[in-house]
Amino acid sequence: MSVGQELLDVPLPKMVERMGVGIAEAQRSMDEVSIETAKQLADPENSISIIPEVTRIIDDDGVTYEAGDEVEIPLLAMGLHPTFYEFSEATIEVEMDIKTKTERETEFGMETEHSVNFGVYSGSVQADFKHNRKFGKTVQGTSRMKTVINPVSPPELLIPEVNTVDNRSEEG
Repeated sequence: MSVGQELLDVPLPKMVERMGVGIAEAQRSMDEVSIETAKQLADPENSISIIPEVTRIIDDDGVTYEAGDEVEIPLLAMGLHPTFYEFSEATIEVEMDIKTKTERETEFGMETEHSVNFGVYSGSVQADFKHNRKFGKTVQGTSRMKTVINPVSPPELLIPEVNTVDNRSEEG
């Protein structure tokens, strides 16, 4: 089967359908990876210790700093968010280049012979005719599928709202 025929045999609707299904499956896989990343970022096992406040004390002797108590905080609450992606563009390109070449050769030759003997004339004509045709065909075809993937903001409800409750007793 020729390259050109193979390209023509693939119906465009089927090609578009396969590309669409492939994009949908890839989108689902990318979303699942982003959701798994969100779970890991929210997991308390993956928390880090931070010092939420530092007190600067200025007195006659200068400036000193006192660190508050360390607290464990999940990475998601720290502002690390998973990246979500979406397909923003999909393109199918099919190109064919067909070149044909025809050559013709024609040769014609003629030979005559005659003689007269005893009043009798004889003659002959011999003709050679050669005709040759050559055909050449070159077919090149390419198809290309291209997609563009862009990062998008995570779903709004995925990012937790951080509420601070200060249960320290007032000293002083």
